[in-house]
Amino acid sequence: MKNIQHVFFDLDHTLWDFEKNSDLAFQKVFIKHSISLSLEDFLTVYKPLNFNYWKLYREEKVTKEQLRYGRLKDSFEALDYRISDDLINEIAVNYLEFLPDFNYLFDGTFEILEYLKSKYQLHIITNGFEEVQTQKMLSSNIHHYFDKIITSESVGVKKPNPKVFNYALDLAKADKGNSIMIGDNLEADIEGAINVGMRAIYCNFENNTSSNSSVTSVTSLIEIKEYL
Repeated sequence: MKNIQHVFFDLDHTLWDFEKNSDLAFQKVFIKHSISLSLEDFLTVYKPLNFNYWKLYREEKVTKEQLRYGRLKDSFEALDYRISDDLINEIAVNYLEFLPDFNYLFDGTFEILEYLKSKYQLHIITNGFEEVQTQKMLSSNIHHYFDKIITSESVGVKKPNPKVFNYALDLAKADKGNSIMIGDNLEADIEGAINVGMRAIYCNFENNTSSNSSVTSVTSLIEIKEYL
């Protein structure tokens, strides 16, 4: 990985442990609203629905509001749990409010950021909601490592749309030839970056065997040292 000057990271599922922090946020939501459902049962239904809604969101097929409401509405309906639309909307708001209260990071986050910070300019490109991403980074004490933080909402489109990557490169005063993207989503992060001419490292933390063998991948953040 020669001539790299700029390293762009995804945030959720790459540095910030979204699954663990999200589970804890929902635990807090369920307690606040006295939801008489098994949290484990809810999360089992919710997670694949949330995954599908985020795919639709990246593809501009649902709005942010439809995602926030729909993933909850569909989950409660699947579990035959009677709940009002007003309460679903309140839960949607509370969930995002509570997310930054939890700040679990993947193993090696601080070590790899300290290592890279002395060698490269570091940036974030995230599809996550703008109102919570900065709070997550501040509460987990990683915000200061990054020069530019680019959210899809600030661009108006989501990764893997090339506009996001080109906007990020312009903002960072970087060039596609001296930049690399590191993320956990093959479509949004890796293919999106490669399609605009950037290099990429796939964070294959779950050892996804269906991933493209030609893509540089790591199974832990510390492995990035082998390439940068």
